[in-house]
Amino acid sequence: MHRRTLLRLPALAPLAAPALWPAAARAQAAAWPSQPIRLLVPFSAGGPTDLPARLVADELSKSFGQRVVVENRTGSGVIVASDAVAKAPKDGHTLLYTTVGHSVARALFPHLPFDPIADFQPVAHIGRIHNVVMVNKAVPAQSLPELLKLFRDNPGKYDYASNGNGGSIHLATELLLAMAGGLEVNHVAYRGSTAAMPDLLSGNVSMMVDVISSGMPFIERGEMRGLAITARERSPLYPDLPTVAETVPGYESFTWHMVLAPAGTPAETVATLNRAINAVMAQEGVRQTLRKQAMDIVSDSTPQSSAAFLRAEIEKWEALIVRAGIKAS
Repeated sequence: MHRRTLLRLPALAPLAAPALWPAAARAQAAAWPSQPIRLLVPFSAGGPTDLPARLVADELSKSFGQRVVVENRTGSGVIVASDAVAKAPKDGHTLLYTTVGHSVARALFPHLPFDPIADFQPVAHIGRIHNVVMVNKAVPAQSLPELLKLFRDNPGKYDYASNGNGGSIHLATELLLAMAGGLEVNHVAYRGSTAAMPDLLSGNVSMMVDVISSGMPFIERGEMRGLAITARERSPLYPDLPTVAETVPGYESFTWHMVLAPAGTPAETVATLNRAINAVMAQEGVRQTLRKQAMDIVSDSTPQSSAAFLRAEIEKWEALIVRAGIKAS
């Protein structure tokens, strides 16, 4: 956590500040937004995170009378974009659209230039996208119980693919293996799930836990065998797919989307942003578009509920990373 040094103020400043700050904050919030809003996305344009971010940005632009401009700031996972937002002016004109990667950054990179909790103010929880457990057709398992038995009976014989060390797929799979009894399956890291797919299709690796929107087209074409989804309940889009929790009670994994502001952003501005984002997420056209990407939409979050969710996610994944000895690639 960063230590901050307060500037030495004139003797009267401590007396004047309490009276002046609330009025200044109200005036700043009333004038907001006074310029275009930058929405930084830590991933490349056209990807599964960028597309919802642009949809939200376009709708917010209509609400505010100022453009909300998506800026793809990639590098070191989520770190480059997150650091830029953490150090941005605390005026509500620079925001971060991030995912579960935010909750694992501290455990994977112990010398972060920011603190994922202290340096950010959660604004709104956008939604969650669950995963699907799939295997190549050569794997002699027709169901998740059969697959877990196969792994249990053959420790170290099979491999699973991920989108990189410490990525969401890696963590979701390690959580499954741990909750299924500490199964020993070899991890093969790729630069994204798209890069892993050819080896999964050819049988060079046996299994991958991928986001539903990416994995289901291969399953529907019969190129891969889908065994279970990682939601608590069966998906209305794929009712024949059981949940992992039906075999491994209590299991759930997903990537989530959230908008964060720099810590210290005026509460009035955060509240206005939260109301506007919730209104966007309640629009039927927006909901239909995001459902096609298998997102479970959140349209009633608050800054407080978003902050509590973020803290819980950080505690959950940091504990797994330490227990499994996961290191960043």
